[in-house]
Amino acid sequence: MSHLDLVALVVHEYEPAIDFFVRVLEFELVEDIPSRTNDGRPKRWVVVRPVGGTTGLLLARADGDQQAAIVGRQHAGRVGFFLRVDDFNGTYRRLVEKGVRFVTTPRVEPYGQVAVFLDLEGNRWDLLGQATPSSNGETPRRAGIRERVRSRHW
Repeated sequence: MSHLDLVALVVHEYEPAIDFFVRVLEFELVEDIPSRTNDGRPKRWVVVRPVGGTTGLLLARADGDQQAAIVGRQHAGRVGFFLRVDDFNGTYRRLVEKGVRFVTTPRVEPYGQVAVFLDLEGNRWDLLGQATPSSNGETPRRAGIRERVRSRHW
């Protein structure tokens, strides 16, 4: 079986990024080990992930002007990361109390409660709550996926 293990997030510096993800978002610090760039310069291999999650973020310090230019803009202003939580309201309140900047108010969509927030670099994230199942126990999102698979329209 395959799975998506890591997604790279380019940051200006390691320590503020680790602090944001571990202290503010309450992710776990999975790895923080010395490493080397392809041309032999020192760097760190820093991985954080939501507690209980399987996919992690590789916090990659920008190396050079080209990488520095995309910090906070990796997804060209679109939401690029999606944090699904069991307790949407509690998590939203906790993040607001910790100073996280939300750029939308919470709303309900077919795929669950959602509010967009910015990470320390300005990347947009969806904070996602659980979708409400219909009377047959199926979420609107799962029903839509099932229908697209059946009709082969992606």
